[in-house]
Amino acid sequence: MILTVTLNTALDLTYRVPALTPHASHRVTQVIERPGGKGLNVARVLAALGYETVATGFAGGATGATLRDQLAPTPVRDELVETAGPTRRTVAVVDTASGDTTQLNEPGPTVTADEWTAFRTRFTALLDGARAVALCGSLPPGIHVGAYAELVRLARTAGVPVLLDTSGEPLRRGIAARPDLVKPNAEELAQLTGAREPHRATRDARRRGARAVVSSLGPEGLLAATPEGVWRAAPPAAVKGNPTGAGDSAVAGLLSGLVDDTPWPDRLTRAVALSAATVLSPVAGEFDPTAYEELLTRVKVVEETP
Repeated sequence: MILTVTLNTALDLTYRVPALTPHASHRVTQVIERPGGKGLNVARVLAALGYETVATGFAGGATGATLRDQLAPTPVRDELVETAGPTRRTVAVVDTASGDTTQLNEPGPTVTADEWTAFRTRFTALLDGARAVALCGSLPPGIHVGAYAELVRLARTAGVPVLLDTSGEPLRRGIAARPDLVKPNAEELAQLTGAREPHRATRDARRRGARAVVSSLGPEGLLAATPEGVWRAAPPAAVKGNPTGAGDSAVAGLLSGLVDDTPWPDRLTRAVALSAATVLSPVAGEFDPTAYEELLTRVKVVEETP
């Protein structure tokens, strides 16, 4: 099975309005509610692709109960740890006239020391039998900034390949623990390395400890620096829609390629196609299966000089 970790889960709310105007009242034409947080988005995509998937992390309060109720009918196995504090909500407001999305993210509950200990115990037990693990998203209040580094080391000790997708100081400390793959976006990579040029930044990130680095370049696709080579992958054309969860779908594509041991160009093709198909989906954190299958044949992957 594939294990995903979401320490800061969320109940994702998507509001669709005819047009989003500052300082005005709006009539919402559609409301969609989904279990969210980066790792849960990854888990949902992996399950839709047919992979056995287990999700762990934290959930609490009435919002957490709603999240778990909505997760229950899905193929994703719920191994979330209960918190006293309530799970956060995120709100995506989609302007249907322009296709643009405005995102509002709450900070999340404060996790206690006992709750963190309970999670570490659950995580360590779940590593037994895991083919790969993804550590995704922000840290809720109360968890130390070296938490992902701690989890990377636990996964490596268990012999489980680990993908890290976070930002800021948690990324800086986590990458030093030598994960198999990190997937920052261009801004997160620049903050980590101080370099704005993508090739230089990915090389620097690898020197900091990651075995492979895949940087998201937004509409321009992905840049991968790996022990086997450097590749750039891009969709055939820019796609417009709701970008919520697109990066998480790319992570699912990379993670599935890792467990399948597919060549890097195929992993990147899968990741870019899933990401673009997620932008085209009307629901946050889901992908359009028809668009995905069509995009698989049209993603451009080019090997570049390191």
